[in-house]
Amino acid sequence: MRYRHFLKLLLAGAVALPALAGPALANPTIVFDLENGKILQHQEAFKRWYPASLTKLMTAYVAFRAVAAGEVQLDSPIKVTKRSASEPPSKMGFKPGSVMRLDNALKMMLVKSANDVAMAVGENIGGSQAAFAERMNTEARRLGMTGSHFVNPNGLFSPDQYTTARDLGLLVMAIRTEFPQYAPWFSIEGLAVGKKQIPNYNLLIGRYPGADGMKTGFVCPSGFNMIGSATRDGRTLVAVVLGEKSAVTRAETVARLLDHGFATPTPGWLTVAALPSYGDTTSVNDLNDEICRKKPAKEQSEAAVPVGDKNAPKSPYREKLDHVPTLVAVGLGGATGPKPKAMLDASGQEYADVPLPSWRPDLPPPPGAEPTVIGSATAAQNDQPAKALN
Repeated sequence: MRYRHFLKLLLAGAVALPALAGPALANPTIVFDLENGKILQHQEAFKRWYPASLTKLMTAYVAFRAVAAGEVQLDSPIKVTKRSASEPPSKMGFKPGSVMRLDNALKMMLVKSANDVAMAVGENIGGSQAAFAERMNTEARRLGMTGSHFVNPNGLFSPDQYTTARDLGLLVMAIRTEFPQYAPWFSIEGLAVGKKQIPNYNLLIGRYPGADGMKTGFVCPSGFNMIGSATRDGRTLVAVVLGEKSAVTRAETVARLLDHGFATPTPGWLTVAALPSYGDTTSVNDLNDEICRKKPAKEQSEAAVPVGDKNAPKSPYREKLDHVPTLVAVGLGGATGPKPKAMLDASGQEYADVPLPSWRPDLPPPPGAEPTVIGSATAAQNDQPAKALN
């Protein structure tokens, strides 16, 4: 009886969310201290949600693990396959057969949120999309991400790809604590690809004091997702927000949560890893009608309104940067390292990039021949590309 009473009190404390200014949040959120994982506040942290391009954080994590294991190096070639080149925007648009360094590929994937590059990373490191997804799920299980399942490396919509705010917190902690050497990649202000300048979709970078990561994502069913981190006086806080209505409100909500966190000097004793499961943990919210069917197409994008546009909603996170942005040059070529082991056969030869044969349409498909990913017309809306910096 005492245990049951204790558990009831524990769960009651778990779902409590300190009051914020303005109306109560309805979407999943969690804020925690990166150093110790202690939670400052949370809501619906175990609610399943479509991750959109937050998926690319797991793709990066699997890639970092592959580098650490010696399967691939940062200067190893990532070849654009026919499959990856056909992925919808946001994308770099490289032709099949193009080759880039792994580190450049990851930077383009994280900053531009390039779906074609993410797929190329997955296929090259995993050997195929399905094999890479299996590795993503293996890592998720190892990290204790009990409410997550992955089917592709870029986050394009699939009803079988979902996660939770709490699980994403675990993933962020793993990335930032196991691989601190890559932390600067998540705070890049923009990329330079030839003469083209590409801004980071994270509107806090360069605008919110101390902002240093991590990733944004959008597909119609998920709404506008964001993980934002910031460091002040040696203390790093992370806020996960899922299902916001626009890129602006997403950034504002994350900033507000971080502000509240920094104003709370002592977090609670519960950690992200130890947070007991609560609420609805099986159904997935679908915001497609609210986000896309009721709004014009120009608003169905992370870059719907250019930063600095006079008609844009007034927000400090839509203002132009007050300094010249620091750009990181990326592009094709320069891949002098060894080829990913997953792309080599037993004799060390690279697999040919040929389409897999499909089953005869006049016969029932055998088990396992079904498509790995269930597509959607909303997939093309994921992380629309930005045309110019600021």
